[in-house]
Amino acid sequence: MRLLLDTHALIWWLIADDALSARAREAIADEANSVAVSAASAMEIATKFRLGKLAQAELLARDFEAIIAAQGFEELAITVHHARLAGEMNIAHKDPFDRLLIAQSQAEGMVLVSNEALFDGFAVQRLW
Repeated sequence: MRLLLDTHALIWWLIADDALSARAREAIADEANSVAVSAASAMEIATKFRLGKLAQAELLARDFEAIIAAQGFEELAITVHHARLAGEMNIAHKDPFDRLLIAQSQAEGMVLVSNEALFDGFAVQRLW
């Protein structure tokens, strides 16, 4: 299975937070699955840390690439196709980071690891 981690799922995985569901934890740990992290998550974490909204993610904000690589996760770049799909979505959800994750999940056929039940209405396969 190809997994794409929502930003909160990534953070909770890294800090071993019990907020990450057992099912999500097992899927991420399963070596048969590939796990990707979006460039959108890197931007979201860096932005929120800079604004003082995510103090617990200082190490991740400062050394995102190395931490992702050390976990064996793949980086998922944002393509023009992803950005166009996100921009075209006729949905009320305005969070640009979530819109990009939804578009990437759809375009790449990836399972989105997220606790956001709201995503279920956007034609994505979600695991939680």
